[in-house]
Amino acid sequence: MQIHALYIYPIKGCRGVSVNQAKVEDIGLADDRRYLVVDADGKFLSQRELPAMARIVVTATATGWQLASDNHAPLQITPLYTGITRLVTIWRNTSTVVDQGNDVAEWFSHVLGQPCRLVRMALGYRRHVDPKYATHPADAVSFADGYASLIANEASLADLNTRLATPIGMDRFRPNIVVSGATAWAEDQWHELQVGNVTMTAVKPCARCTVTTTDQLTGERSLEPLATLNTFRKQALGVIFGQNLVHGSSGIIHVGDPITLR
Repeated sequence: MQIHALYIYPIKGCRGVSVNQAKVEDIGLADDRRYLVVDADGKFLSQRELPAMARIVVTATATGWQLASDNHAPLQITPLYTGITRLVTIWRNTSTVVDQGNDVAEWFSHVLGQPCRLVRMALGYRRHVDPKYATHPADAVSFADGYASLIANEASLADLNTRLATPIGMDRFRPNIVVSGATAWAEDQWHELQVGNVTMTAVKPCARCTVTTTDQLTGERSLEPLATLNTFRKQALGVIFGQNLVHGSSGIIHVGDPITLR
């Protein structure tokens, strides 16, 4: 079993970025979901309510990120680590963030058709994992929904696609780590995983939402794959695909690295 692909999502809700290697940090992969788009009330925005966010392309540059979307001029941004701080709401958490300025706020407001701002997680701020599933009281997470990273299994997607009229890509599930060389749905039994010196623990199956029904290139919505998953992957937690991970150590992981189950 090995790492087939790695993805980060620098701005929560926007399109993912494929990478060949990633630094594993305690709150997630480096540069994964460190930014958040919030509305005028400071509440986070995602593809759940704004599927058009899938069309916002984020590309790494030498000094930060480039943002691009259909029919809008691209914008270069450089991270602001200090400056105006705000309190924003993500699920049940109130988080301390650094506002990223008026230019990018205007860009997002124009693209998404409503007043909003881009913010970044403040240095040193800790957003903790649900203690019910934490391996340690210090377990923390970036602006991902709840856990440091998400792992998914290529074979499970292949099995799902045999049940769908139109196959879908793994991007619908927005994973960080994609695994090949396992059997379909083997991830249900995973617990401790090791990649080189990096250890990760699968703490909770990932219950899926309407984001999976959003085409990650067009932003268009349908009923699949949730409708089909609901027929054979429904558990008490919801409709399941993938496993949420917390990170037990840091290090660099690469596409092609072998994964050991402990």
